[in-house]
Amino acid sequence: MPDWTPPTHVNLVDLGFMDSRSKLIDLAAFLDRVQRAGQDGDFRVQALKHALTLLAQDKPQRAKDVLLIFSDPSNEPIAKATMQGAIGTHQT
Repeated sequence: MPDWTPPTHVNLVDLGFMDSRSKLIDLAAFLDRVQRAGQDGDFRVQALKHALTLLAQDKPQRAKDVLLIFSDPSNEPIAKATMQGAIGTHQT
C-alpha cells in the first residue's frame, strides 16, 4: 500500500495492559496455591518474590534487573551437568 503511513503515536498502555494484567493475576494465583501447599520457601518462589520487589521500583532497567535475578552469576563452566533440563533460576 503506497498510501499507508505508520501511526505517529502508539498507546503502549492500550496495547499491553490487558496482557500484563492477566499475567499478574496468574502469578498471584500461583503464589496463593504455593503458599497454601506450604511450598513458599522454595528458592524459585523466593526468586519470583524478589523480582516482584524490583517491579515495584521506578527504575528504567527493571527487565534487566529481573533477568539477572534468574541468571547464574558464575563465570566458569561446570565439569558435568548434575541434571538434564533447566529449573528456571539460579539456586544460591
